[in-house]
Amino acid sequence: MASVIYPTTNFTATEQLVLERGEGIYVYDAEGRKYIEGLAGLWCTSLGYSNQELIDAITAQVNALPFQHTFGGKTHRPVMALAEKLKAMVPVEDAYVFFGNSGSDANDSHLKMLRYYFNAIGKPEKRKILTRERGYHGVTVAAGSLTSLPANLAHFDAPLEALNIHRTDAPHYYTGRQGNETEAQFVERILNNLEQLILAEGPDTIAAMIVEPITGASGVIVPPDGYYEGLQSLLRKYGILVWADEVICGFGRTGADFGCTTMGIKPDLMSLAKQLSSAYVPISAAIIPGWMYEAIVAQTNEVGVFGHGYTYSGHPVACAAALKTLEIYERDKVFDHAAEVGAYLQDQLRKMFNDHPLVGEVRGKGLIAALELVSDKTTGATIPGGKGGAAAVRHCQENGLILRAVAGNALAFCPPLIITTDQVDDMLQRAKLGMDAAYEELRHEGHI
Repeated sequence: MASVIYPTTNFTATEQLVLERGEGIYVYDAEGRKYIEGLAGLWCTSLGYSNQELIDAITAQVNALPFQHTFGGKTHRPVMALAEKLKAMVPVEDAYVFFGNSGSDANDSHLKMLRYYFNAIGKPEKRKILTRERGYHGVTVAAGSLTSLPANLAHFDAPLEALNIHRTDAPHYYTGRQGNETEAQFVERILNNLEQLILAEGPDTIAAMIVEPITGASGVIVPPDGYYEGLQSLLRKYGILVWADEVICGFGRTGADFGCTTMGIKPDLMSLAKQLSSAYVPISAAIIPGWMYEAIVAQTNEVGVFGHGYTYSGHPVACAAALKTLEIYERDKVFDHAAEVGAYLQDQLRKMFNDHPLVGEVRGKGLIAALELVSDKTTGATIPGGKGGAAAVRHCQENGLILRAVAGNALAFCPPLIITTDQVDDMLQRAKLGMDAAYEELRHEGHI
């Protein structure tokens, strides 16, 4: 075993699959076996593997200017061009962009900039952040504290109180409903819970609420109709900023440019990463509105600098990769393709798995989806210890399909945006074989 501390891995089960190369939606292991990469790596390789245009753009930038930092007045053309391109795309008023390396550091940067801003306007007490149960926002100390998944909090002693982070309900009707509650009643109840939390904490002490338009690592939760309309109304009522974590949803994943477009969200802040560069080079973007930027200019002058930044903020090679990725999205109408093929995926998933004995719910939008695996379709009871998800992932992989189980027993689908309908059919046939085998295994072991 190599001396690697592997991320998000059981240390007793490392190095299970060694991958050597990729092409299109496929990856190949060290023995030459071919797999459909059904999660686009980690929700990110939107243009698939070995895209020659991206490779050429990256190579050209390495040959021209392989590195340049953006501290102290220095800059370069790729970072300026990318900022202006994103400004024209995002639904944030007069947007300004801070570049980093990952979704985690984008969310950390936002948390720091929120404090900087409210200090600048004389409201230092306005620093609490609202997040949701089952939310995922990264794994650094601050972003990990915004995350609500048990495995990401256990044993790390996240400084929730020090960071003033408070949690409210996950908008998942299937697992969160009470009795015979309708979706509308569910939404009304959890929004009322949120309002009571705001009033208890004091609206004047709460800076923002962070939300994924559609969640990823918590199980691809698509909130019910009316939820975001009511949520935004509530936050605006109490002067709380809407912070959209678009790290997974952004750039076509939901069948639109952003998850905010799909779900009807008008954000004040946005976090971007992953599909911004099709994951070929790490890059993230923390986006704030112009009025927020203007408020902090004087403070940076007083101190002498804006005392935040990473060595690789606005790395020229990452910016070149992102610019080429955005060019391909626009030229090839990739978002339209994702909407069309995504609608097909959603329809076929429901036809194939709604009645499957292991599936309690099929959910998703565009080219992101999940199957909720249950031990009892009538009650929706889960399978202890995430054994359902683990079995399904293992059997799908045996059938040449790489998927991921998230939130225990949710089997997630998130293929590259370039996938075709024929390839969707192939992917789902492999998933069906894997699910059938998992069901038989779980039934034999007494979990069903």
